[in-house]
Amino acid sequence: MMTMSLIWGIVVAVCCCLWLILGIRRRRKGEPPLENGWIPYLGCALRFGANPLEFLRTNQRKHGHVFTCRLMGKYVHFITNPLSYHKVLCHGKYFDWKKFHFTTSAKAFGHRSIDPSDGHTSENINDTFVRTLQGDALNSLTEAMMENLQLIMRPPAPSESQLAAWVTEGMYSFCYRVMFEAGYLTLFGRDLTRQDSRAHMLNNLDNFKQFDKVFPALVAGLPIHLFQMAHRAREELATSLKHEKLRERDRVSELVSLRMLLNDTLSTFNDLEKGKTHLAILWASQANTIPATFWSLFQMIRNPEAMKAATEEVNRTLEKAGQKISLQGKPICLNQMQLNDLPVLDSIIKESLRLSSASLNIRTAKEDFILSIEDGSYNIRKDDIIALYPQLMHLDPDIYPDPLTFKYDRYLDENGKTKTTFYSNGLKLKYYYMPFGSGATICPGRLFAVYEIKQFLILMLSYFELELVESHVKCPPLDQSRAGLGILPPLNDIKFKYKFKH
Repeated sequence: MMTMSLIWGIVVAVCCCLWLILGIRRRRKGEPPLENGWIPYLGCALRFGANPLEFLRTNQRKHGHVFTCRLMGKYVHFITNPLSYHKVLCHGKYFDWKKFHFTTSAKAFGHRSIDPSDGHTSENINDTFVRTLQGDALNSLTEAMMENLQLIMRPPAPSESQLAAWVTEGMYSFCYRVMFEAGYLTLFGRDLTRQDSRAHMLNNLDNFKQFDKVFPALVAGLPIHLFQMAHRAREELATSLKHEKLRERDRVSELVSLRMLLNDTLSTFNDLEKGKTHLAILWASQANTIPATFWSLFQMIRNPEAMKAATEEVNRTLEKAGQKISLQGKPICLNQMQLNDLPVLDSIIKESLRLSSASLNIRTAKEDFILSIEDGSYNIRKDDIIALYPQLMHLDPDIYPDPLTFKYDRYLDENGKTKTTFYSNGLKLKYYYMPFGSGATICPGRLFAVYEIKQFLILMLSYFELELVESHVKCPPLDQSRAGLGILPPLNDIKFKYKFKH
C-alpha cells in the first residue's frame, strides 16, 4: 500500500515538474507582462473569479495598463486604460469575436454550433438581430412591451380593497416576475389554446431561474448534466419553444418569426435544437434586463431627489402626450420619440448600470499581429484573447468622482440634457460607459432593453405609490459569481411596498 502511494506521489510530482517546464508559457520579446498562475490549466482563474475587479487592479498596479493572464487554458490580454479602448477596436480585422460567442452559446444552451463555417446553419445571426431590433420592428416590440407590462400591472377589475391596500414584496422578485412575463409575451406571443396559461407562465419563470442559476458554470465549461434540476429546466423551456408550440401562439414578435423561418430553411437542427436557439434569445433578453430593472428602481426609490425629478419628468411627458393615468381607462402609450426625450430617466438608468455592470468584452486573435494602442505596441499570438473590463473604468475616481455613490444626475449637463463629455487624465474619452459591450460585439438589443426599463419605471411612477420597508436600507452587495456576464444581481432582496394611486 505504501509502495503504491509512493509511486503515485512520484507520478504526480513528475507531471507537475513537466508542466512547470513545458506547460508554462514563456513571455517573448514585445509581449505584455505575463501571469501564468500556479495551477495547471486554471492558471489565475480562481483568483480572477473570486474578485475580478480587485484582481485586475492588483495586476494593473504591478504591471501597468496591459498584462496577460492564463485563465482556463486561455491566454487573456487585459487592456485596462480606457484611453486605449478605441485603439483596440481599430484592430477589428485581426479579431474573431464570433468564435467565442458561438462556442459559449452551444455549451450553455445545448445546440450544435451556430457558426455558418461549421455547416449546421447558413443563417447570419447578427444580421437577423440587427434587422429585427431596430426601425419598425423595434417600434412593434416597444409597443407590445408597454401593453404587456400594463396587462400584468393593472388588474382587470380591481376592488376597492385592492386599490387601497399596500402590498409588501421583495423588489427583485417583483421585477423578475413582471419583466419576465412581459418580456416573454412580447417576444413569443400569447398561447390562446391553454386554459392554464398563468400556471404555465409561472412554471416557465421557475425553470428560467433554475437554468440561469447555473449559467456561469456552463459558460466556464462544466457540463449541464452535473446540475440535474437545471438540465431538466433547460429541456422544458426549449420544448415549450419548439416551432410546433410557437405556431399556436398569437402575436409572436418579428424577431422570433424570422428566426423560425430561417431555422426551418437554413439549418439542419432538429426540433429541440431549434427550441434551444430560441431559449438563447429568451436568456439574452432577460438575464441582464431583469437585474438592470431592479437596480434602476431601487436606486431611484432610495434617492428622494431622483424620485422627485423622475416623477416630474414622467408627469410632464404624459401631459404633453395627452396621456391620462387611469386603471379603468386606456393604457398609457408613448412612442419612441417620447421615450427618447427623458434625460432624467436616462441618467438614472445609466448610473444604476454603471454601478452594477461587470461585463467582459472579448475578442480572439485570428493571427499573430502587433496591437498598437495608447500604452505602446504589443505582440499578440494567434488564438489569444483581448479583453476589456469596463467596470475598471466605471469605478475610476478620475473619470467618475466619488464613484461608489449613486448620483442620479451624473449623466446630465448643466442644462438638464444628456451629458456625453467625460475625461481621464485630462483627456476626453471616446468610451466612458460600456455596460452593453462595444464595437462589433455591442449588444444588438441594447435599445430595446433601455426602452423596457424606461417603460417599467414610467408605469411604476404613474400607477403606484412606492416606499421601501426600511427607509435607510443599505445597498445590497453585488453577486460576483456572474462577473463577466453583464449586470450583476443583488446578493439579497430588498423589501418594498406599493399600492395603487388612483
